[in-house]
Amino acid sequence: MAGPVSAVAVKVGHRRRRRLGKIVARPSSPQFLVLRARIVLLVAEGLSSAKVAARLDTTETTVRKWRGRFAYYGIKGLLDLPRPGRPETYGPEVRLQVIACATSAPPSGAATWTHALIAQRPAEVGISPSQVGRVLAEADLRPHKVRGWLNRLDDEQFWHLAAQVCDLYLRPPADGVLLSVDEKTSMQAKSRKYPERAAGKGQAARREFEYIRHGTVSILAAMDVADGQVWAERIDRNNSVNFIAFLAMLDKVIDPRLTIYLIMDNGSNHTSRATRAWLTAHPRFKVTYTPKHASWLNMIEMWSSALTRRLLRRGEFTSREDLMAQIDDFTIRYNAIARPYRWRYDARVEHDRYLVRRSD
Repeated sequence: MAGPVSAVAVKVGHRRRRRLGKIVARPSSPQFLVLRARIVLLVAEGLSSAKVAARLDTTETTVRKWRGRFAYYGIKGLLDLPRPGRPETYGPEVRLQVIACATSAPPSGAATWTHALIAQRPAEVGISPSQVGRVLAEADLRPHKVRGWLNRLDDEQFWHLAAQVCDLYLRPPADGVLLSVDEKTSMQAKSRKYPERAAGKGQAARREFEYIRHGTVSILAAMDVADGQVWAERIDRNNSVNFIAFLAMLDKVIDPRLTIYLIMDNGSNHTSRATRAWLTAHPRFKVTYTPKHASWLNMIEMWSSALTRRLLRRGEFTSREDLMAQIDDFTIRYNAIARPYRWRYDARVEHDRYLVRRSD
């Protein structure tokens, strides 16, 4: 794999440039490989070997070597040549068996493959779990990791409903009040068994891991999109009866001359027969539902997130009543400085991709 080291011309196409960029950006990339990738990217921009060497704090000989290797062998040329030493204990067949095992379904009783579990497979007898780890690392396989994704079955319906919600945020109705409504359920009232130790100079606050459960609290909340003000009411059960009672409270406290526009998700309490019947009997309520699996479009979720970060995550609650009292205090302080959220989501790029997929 040896090649010339002269300052040959280097051309990098779009695909190779993207792969080199990934090598540079990936935190796990070896530094020697990152340096070589940067050399190639800078040379491809037209910089001389001397300028590249000065910028990367290396020698011109090094720059000429790796630009030449890349010109003749591509990205593979940036890897080290095989070095002399003891021959491989496990050949390609064993490595392929390990990779095939790691990319197949795990056995019954296991949710994912582990190094030890792969090593126990009959086809890989004699290979240790640590060697399995090295084989998987070389192949860049991580069977213990998983990334979630969501399949939208009806793209047309999604964009139609999302556009309705975003249009309300960008152009709130002038004849009424726009409310974003949702529940926040099963908030735990927990207190630490032992007192937390306050933070000190050079030391973070410390807390003992044991805690005492005092039950859970659920609330219904509505945010006025125009000014950011929030109503929060405790509910004993998350059902249609309590949701309708919450709507009746809004109907009572809001100026009867105003139409009430609601944005809410497709939860069972929001779409039940009883709720729909109540909304039909109260025509001043106009409802816009977020698309399925898109509750992130509901602006009240931002307030729920703030409640979790600022109170629930590290809060200390001696009872359910104490938890609700602190939620009330949080809401009062929040409303004192509330400002409307600025909706900045721009769906044009995603919508253009959707149109391209439809045209294919």
